[in-house]
Amino acid sequence: MNEVFHERPKDTLEALARRVPPVVIAVAVAVFVFLVFFTPWVQVGAGQRGIVLNFGAVQDKVLDEGLHLRIPVMQEIVIMDVKVQKVETDAAAASADLQDVSSRVALNYHIVPDKANVVYQKIGINFRERIIDPAILEVVKAVTAKYTAEELITKRPAVSEAMRVTLMERLGHNNIAVDAFSIVIFSFSKVFTEAIEAKQTAEQLALKARRDLDRIKIEAEQKITAAKAEAESLRLQKANISPDLLELRRIEANMKAIDKWDGVMPQVTGSGAMPLIGLGELQKAPAR
Repeated sequence: MNEVFHERPKDTLEALARRVPPVVIAVAVAVFVFLVFFTPWVQVGAGQRGIVLNFGAVQDKVLDEGLHLRIPVMQEIVIMDVKVQKVETDAAAASADLQDVSSRVALNYHIVPDKANVVYQKIGINFRERIIDPAILEVVKAVTAKYTAEELITKRPAVSEAMRVTLMERLGHNNIAVDAFSIVIFSFSKVFTEAIEAKQTAEQLALKARRDLDRIKIEAEQKITAAKAEAESLRLQKANISPDLLELRRIEANMKAIDKWDGVMPQVTGSGAMPLIGLGELQKAPAR
């Protein structure tokens, strides 16, 4: 019983193989080999485009993201990345006042998706080495030559914008879009850097001196104003002094002295009487 049971599947497979025509088996094998080795489809990933080549000739159609069928042997699909990419480049240039300037710039760019086939046909996949790097070097040199070394520092945003616009126009002709551009660093010769630092120090000292001079002038003007006010006050007081006012002030002083006297004559040694100061004037006063 067990031997019969184990032999039945084998007999069934052999019987099935005898019933299937050899042609069908050959076709199935051919299809399998075709699917495995010729791959009649292609998958375009996110941020990519497919360039269709018919026997090496670039076609107008650009494949979007997703799964696409292709004709084996006849058609080849080249995948190109159209995502935003970044490149940093060092560039040497000369300013308008003939100062050596070393720059590092950063560029964000991407291939125009609908023109990926044109980029591949005219430039190829090495478009960075052929187009982008030379364009950056040329633009940096051209724009830097329009500014003095000092202006490159003080007008850095304007310099960066001028480079970005020029690069956008130049790369746009090759269907490469500029997303962002920035100057990472500007560096100059040691002599020029020391001269700039010395100039800044001198300007700071000059500014401090001007501020000190302004402060001294203000203080002097304040003193002059105060002296003039005091002199005017004395003049007015002097103009108001009269004999009657002097007599009144003397009488007031004598009255204060009498108010403070306790009625005891001071004891003195020697001859002569102690006069009462101011009594004569008090006696004379009513006579007036």
